[in-house]
Amino acid sequence: MKIIDLGPGDPRLESDLLPVLTELRPHLTPELFREVYALGHPQGLRFSAAYADDGRCVGAAGWRLVHNTSSVRKLYVDDLVTAATDRSTGVGRALLAHLEAHARAAGCHELNLDSGTHRTGAHRFYLRERFDIIAFHFSRPLPGAGDPA
Repeated sequence: MKIIDLGPGDPRLESDLLPVLTELRPHLTPELFREVYALGHPQGLRFSAAYADDGRCVGAAGWRLVHNTSSVRKLYVDDLVTAATDRSTGVGRALLAHLEAHARAAGCHELNLDSGTHRTGAHRFYLRERFDIIAFHFSRPLPGAGDPA
């Protein structure tokens, strides 16, 4: 398996990574994905793609380095998904190792993420990977404030 960081303008973002990412984020169209990345990249949004030996993209991670008062410096994982046909083959673990290497190189104190309450299989995976449940994440919709990205 090979993991590659894909920068803005890389055609593999749409041709390879987006089809896997939409398994987690089905609302993303190519146009919306381009818009989110164009706005998110200056804020630190990055994407990494995992490729199988046969050249297929089998995993995707969206992530950023964050500085705040609670963690000081952390790598936050916005998205982590393995293609449905390739789950339980080590893709998720390899992506996390790749992200941890980025976090360590940047001097981060934490690697963290949020996971929807309905994603119980993902929760089992994160607990196996030594993540702790340390907080509740609260959200309130803002009707009329625009479409969620």
